[in-house]
Amino acid sequence: MDDKMEKINLFEKFSKFTEHWEPRVIAEMNNYQFKLVRIKGDFIWHNHPDTDETFIVIQGKMKIQFKNSIVEIGEGEMIIVPKGVIHKPIAEDECLVMLVEPRGVVNTGEKVSDYTAPNDVWI
Repeated sequence: MDDKMEKINLFEKFSKFTEHWEPRVIAEMNNYQFKLVRIKGDFIWHNHPDTDETFIVIQGKMKIQFKNSIVEIGEGEMIIVPKGVIHKPIAEDECLVMLVEPRGVVNTGEKVSDYTAPNDVWI
């Protein structure tokens, strides 16, 4: 086993891309990927029928709209959206977010749209 571990600087990784709504993988643990995404504006309504999805706000603030409520998430806060729950992420200003989800999860769930990003893109 290699005992030389390397740390990952989230802000250095964020500096490598500027696109919104296109998650980039920075690490993998077991079958789970840690993805960074820049968000701004309204995303689409979607769900992930087979997995929960974790949003961790690194910088800025965002909202997640559900059918009957809106949850605001600020820096240092997180939310887990249960599998199958229809939701829509929103950020009035640019927000830097880390997602934690199983490998292979498509950002728009089962819907294909202009927001569907390539999967498994590493930085």
